Amino acid sequence: MALLVILGIFVGLVLLGWLLENAKKIRENRASVLARKEYELNRQAEKLAFEKSALARYTTDATAAIEGLAKQKALGFPWLATAYSEYFHLLDRILAKELEEKKHPARRSADVIRTVGREKAALRRENKILRDLHRYYEYLFPWLIDFKGEELDDLIRQVHDRTTPHEGETEIDPAIVYLTSAERESEKLTRAEKFQRALDRYWTRHKTPWEIGRDYERYIGYVHEREGFKVEYHGIAYGYEDLGRDLICTKGDDIRVVQCKCWRADKVVHEKHICQLIGTTVMYEKTHVIDPTLFGKSQVSSWLFTSATVSDTAAKFASMLGVRIGQNVQLGRYPAVKCNVSLRDGTKIYHLPFDQQYDRTLIEFKDERYVDTVAEAEALGFRRAYRWRGSKEAAAPA
Repeated sequence: MALLVILGIFVGLVLLGWLLENAKKIRENRASVLARKEYELNRQAEKLAFEKSALARYTTDATAAIEGLAKQKALGFPWLATAYSEYFHLLDRILAKELEEKKHPARRSADVIRTVGREKAALRRENKILRDLHRYYEYLFPWLIDFKGEELDDLIRQVHDRTTPHEGETEIDPAIVYLTSAERESEKLTRAEKFQRALDRYWTRHKTPWEIGRDYERYIGYVHEREGFKVEYHGIAYGYEDLGRDLICTKGDDIRVVQCKCWRADKVVHEKHICQLIGTTVMYEKTHVIDPTLFGKSQVSSWLFTSATVSDTAAKFASMLGVRIGQNVQLGRYPAVKCNVSLRDGTKIYHLPFDQQYDRTLIEFKDERYVDTVAEAEALGFRRAYRWRGSKEAAAPA
């Protein structure tokens, strides 16, 4: 019996020792987990403190930069652009500093960011100046907006064509641009048939924004000519020197200075265009009306036709200043063959839209008219105009 008691005591002591040992391990494990949690919390606190400090620096520097922008705005484009670029350069410097101060610094990346940041700052400054100047020029000269979306090559060609003193002549008949080589050399097609194919393709081929604007001016001009006006295609003839007068339409004492804007439906005509039109109308009246007693009698009026819409403010300007507006007037197909009678010798000549003297040819007299086709013009006794250099046979389609 005593042996069993002693054995029970021994087993109890062993069990007690095992329990105490496990309790110790549990306490140690818990302490380790708590220590790890505390370490992680400390790391997170440090990270939050660093980010808070960085945010505070960023807020202070950004506020100072923005205030600098506001203060320097009145000084002009270069100073404003410098402040603008420095603001973004500041962000790059902050990022570089963060890379250097983190637990495992990335100094090489920080150096790269600083170098690239300086280059970006210079580019941003230059870009900002150019963009602000561009907007300023558009404000001063609203007609510049009409050339947005133009291809650079087309713009260069337009400038060259208007500044080269060749009196509108070219080396070849412009009709061949619209014909295939097979059509140009074909003996089965008559000259009239070739010219008609060229005319048909003129209407269907892709056009640049400038070419669409030119056709729009011609269309609005045709509408006025149909109503008995004599139309001077001032915008097409004088290009960048048109002073905002696309058409000058005259019928007796009714003289209209017309501005045409064939724009996308999402674009809006603003009041600056109305002001430009009024200004150029007043200048035209002062320089072209001879009889001083006619001033103030609305002999010369301002008209604006657009395929888009005008803003509410522009409409108010137009109403107060007496500008007539035609909104949502779309480009339409019209008889595009001009039949003209020479005042010098009575020669009957027709001009196609791509001929050099097309826009300088006026339809004024009884036997002059617009027709739809080349066949109609030739049936009325008109022949195609010759304006290109070289022999007629060599230059024109056979």
